[in-house]
Amino acid sequence: MAEKKGYVATTKFLIASPTKVRPVAHAINRKSCSEAMAILENMPQKGARLIKGTLKSAVANALYVNNKLDEDMLVIKEIRIDEGPRLKRVWFRARGRADQLLKRMCHITVVVDEKTGE
Repeated sequence: MAEKKGYVATTKFLIASPTKVRPVAHAINRKSCSEAMAILENMPQKGARLIKGTLKSAVANALYVNNKLDEDMLVIKEIRIDEGPRLKRVWFRARGRADQLLKRMCHITVVVDEKTGE
């Protein structure tokens, strides 16, 4: 497996559907970290709050490893929302029947890196 360049933060087993979190991730992909944080602050979705925590962690990892970096120099290189396991629950219905309720989980991975001069 090829080694990724950048600073990574991962949050796993979040109870949120990946299909609901991905549009939020697409809104901030390839943006600077300060701009992405401002966007996430103003979004009403639950996924925005979850991604914001992971992004804060990735920025903290970058600043801890490399003291010369400034938060304004960081840009989101990659953001990935993967599907996690599903919690299966019983949903009772009329006439003694039951359905299966799937509580979906997701894994969020954020990779930040320095801005390049391009």
